[in-house]
Amino acid sequence: MGEAVLYEVKDHVALITLNRPQAKNALNRAMRKELQLAYTEVKHNRDVWVAILTGNGDVFCAGKDLFEKNAPEDEDGSVMSNDELYIFQRNIYKPIILAINGPCLAQGGGFALNADILIMSERASLGWPQVKRGISSVSGPTLLPHAIPWNQAMGYLMRGKFIPAAECHKLGIANDVVAHDELLTTAYRWAAEIMENAPLAVHAIKEAARRGQEIPFDKRAFLARDVADRVLLSEDSREGVRAFKEKRKPIWQAR
Repeated sequence: MGEAVLYEVKDHVALITLNRPQAKNALNRAMRKELQLAYTEVKHNRDVWVAILTGNGDVFCAGKDLFEKNAPEDEDGSVMSNDELYIFQRNIYKPIILAINGPCLAQGGGFALNADILIMSERASLGWPQVKRGISSVSGPTLLPHAIPWNQAMGYLMRGKFIPAAECHKLGIANDVVAHDELLTTAYRWAAEIMENAPLAVHAIKEAARRGQEIPFDKRAFLARDVADRVLLSEDSREGVRAFKEKRKPIWQAR
């Protein structure tokens, strides 16, 4: 997408890399703009079935760039805010894997807890240190208490303490914690295992789960049925049945 965010697609996997290591991948306007473009591309490009988000350097994301000063006319609504970015990410109905290479802080935590799969380097951590600077947080209180027990979330948020990778795994936030040099390899392995399955069906699972999170069970069930019925009309659905009958591996097309 540019210099602040690197983007490439290979074998149906989009790799998005935060690329301001000199600034600990803090989110400035340029990075927000390029990340918005990358997320939009993932959402609408039929050739992208899974996305991996990672960072260059020792820090995944330090949160908002507190040293950046933007003129009021620059913030004209054309570039999403930090909060709008991870909300947009949350509603991309394709698997998003975070390969967290180091501390993932503040708004970075919004990217983490709105992802689907979290692979953490042994050097990584998750945290919302805003209270130490006399400010509050959006992603911390809106996401962490829904991901782990209330008292555990408050213990970390109210003290501004980081959650080490091993503890993230213990609390059920992280899917896997691996040696640092195995981080991307592991993320790609998870992507490959997901892509063994029909992409439209996988995307439908996420759509039904995301859209159903905030509604009562009966409405969730009807929603999931509507989404599932839509997938039944796909070519991949017919191919899956054919391959099962013919005892062969299916060839998915995301159609």
